[in-house]
Amino acid sequence: MQKNYQKTLKACYLGFITQAITANFAPLLFLKFHTDYGIPLGRIALIPTTFFFTQLLIDLFCARFVDKIGYRKCVVASEVASVLGLAGLAFIPDLCADPFAGIIACVIVYAIGSGLIEVVGSPIVEACPFEHKDAVMSLLHSFYCWGSVGVILLSTLFFSVFGIDSWKWLACLWALIPLYNIYNFATCPIERLTEEGKGMTIRSLFRTPVFWLALILMVCAGASELSMAQWASAYTEAALGFSKSVGDLIGPCMFAVTMGVSRVIYGKYGAKINLNRYMIASGILCLCCYLLASLSSSPVLALIGCIFCGFSVGIMWPGTISITSPRLPQGGTALFAFLAMAGDLGGAFGPSLVGTVSQQAGDSLQSGMLAGSLFPLVLIVSLLLLGRNAAKKQAVK
Repeated sequence: MQKNYQKTLKACYLGFITQAITANFAPLLFLKFHTDYGIPLGRIALIPTTFFFTQLLIDLFCARFVDKIGYRKCVVASEVASVLGLAGLAFIPDLCADPFAGIIACVIVYAIGSGLIEVVGSPIVEACPFEHKDAVMSLLHSFYCWGSVGVILLSTLFFSVFGIDSWKWLACLWALIPLYNIYNFATCPIERLTEEGKGMTIRSLFRTPVFWLALILMVCAGASELSMAQWASAYTEAALGFSKSVGDLIGPCMFAVTMGVSRVIYGKYGAKINLNRYMIASGILCLCCYLLASLSSSPVLALIGCIFCGFSVGIMWPGTISITSPRLPQGGTALFAFLAMAGDLGGAFGPSLVGTVSQQAGDSLQSGMLAGSLFPLVLIVSLLLLGRNAAKKQAVK
């Protein structure tokens, strides 16, 4: 019988939507946690830190052990962890003497699921016999964007209809998506990225110059994306004076929409586009967006820079994976794990730099955004070096 790899692709799409749910649902409830459980805002700020730190640990774990455990077991475990973590939010905090400890426990559980799908989802798709894999990879990563938009919009609609006090029901409803996806991953065809025992070791990866260049690209991709995404809401409020709810819709929501559109466009027309050149052009657009957001005296132009930054960063993360994978065909899961870790590091460091510079400049977010322009600039230089290295190898042949 012919294997149905479209079922595999569908499972991975839902996996990335699940990752978006775990990353974006709890932040919508921060003030609710504060008022219902009396948790100080300083402790609530530890929730996203715990989430991303857990993902980093999972990235390191995957680099060492996933090939031995197997893709199917790991990806099914990712969905199980996501179900338990999301559904647990509705019950565990109320069962604990310290509700905050219960929330953190649930965050750690579903962050394990998010980290696993982040690392394993891409190589599962890469191992499928699809044509134009770079386009397929871009389309795959677009589902994280649509998941983010869906969580924000549908949760806002749910709270408007049923009230914020019904958030526990919504947590259980969101958990149904990974619950259904357990079956998909348990039954879909999954291939190995490399033959057993023939993948590159971690030591051999570290000795490869292209690997280090790819890590720099991923750090810059993660930082370019999340430096703007994390500060988009505050920036639109500060720049245009909108309320927080409107700022959330115009800032991070429109950012996610344009990022998703970028990935869908490349997913549809990627076969006709030179990926390296497209990423360089996207890097230049990203740099212009950061400069527009930081230097423009017009709030409208600054907002346009913020929104279209989402379009410019859309290809960076999946594009780096697609550029690196054929250059290191024996990289295996370790390669994807370290790329994910580098992206997460950039996602943690970038927004922190923007916030620190903004504070040092007298709470000027424009100054912070100007500092953030460093990341697309380094990305452009790295892509030029990568293209030069490829040209040299082609000349030798």
